[in-house]
Amino acid sequence: MTDISNLDGPRGRLAYAKTEGAGPCIVFLSGYKSDMEGTKAVHLEAWAKAQGRAFLRLDYSGHGVSGGVFEEGTIGAWADDAFRVIEAATDGPLVLVGSSMGGWIGLLLSQRLGAERVAGFVGIAAAPDFTEDSFWAGFSEETRTTIMEEGQVELPSAFDDPYIVTRALIEDGRENLVLRRPLKMPFPVRLLQGTEDEAVDGSVPLRLLDHIEGDDVRLTLLKHADHRFSEPDCLALIEAAVTEVCG
Repeated sequence: MTDISNLDGPRGRLAYAKTEGAGPCIVFLSGYKSDMEGTKAVHLEAWAKAQGRAFLRLDYSGHGVSGGVFEEGTIGAWADDAFRVIEAATDGPLVLVGSSMGGWIGLLLSQRLGAERVAGFVGIAAAPDFTEDSFWAGFSEETRTTIMEEGQVELPSAFDDPYIVTRALIEDGRENLVLRRPLKMPFPVRLLQGTEDEAVDGSVPLRLLDHIEGDDVRLTLLKHADHRFSEPDCLALIEAAVTEVCG
């Protein structure tokens, strides 16, 4: 296992693991309440090592072994955490691999870093704009009122402890929506989605595919795969997508 390094961030210590190797450096961006010890992150790191490729995984503030409080985080703050680690730990071209919320963060980073640094993007069950289109859109008026007046609400989760959704998360999410503004991605983009994904509606990857401005954008649907996208056939598909965009 790669040694964990740390970087001071505005919301606490940021933990990351960097494997040296040939570029472009593959950057894994995990999902909401997930971390860099997840199945996909660890598997892809081992695969990259075997291929002699540079690889970076990290924990946003309030996630994994990074400092900070999860409930104080927002999409913009977590994207900034990832940007800080990328700037400190890498140079040269990057391939961004984002899982679920990490897909949204990866899309934001692709615009912030630009085509000068981003050589490719792989979205795994990417969930752009989910705070607005999934959370807020699905809330009852009672839940919306609770968030706005009390600052947060607790929601059940199929994966772990209940989700705490805060007013700050919703309001910051609106400042970082990517499906309502131009999304230029002039590099290879691969979107991977399971047909049995219970967290990201099947319309989302189609909307993203249509919205991205680029000449090499492909969506692959894997029958029966769920949101975790961590079964052996899913992991093999991720490897193939990363290999494609790395060139």
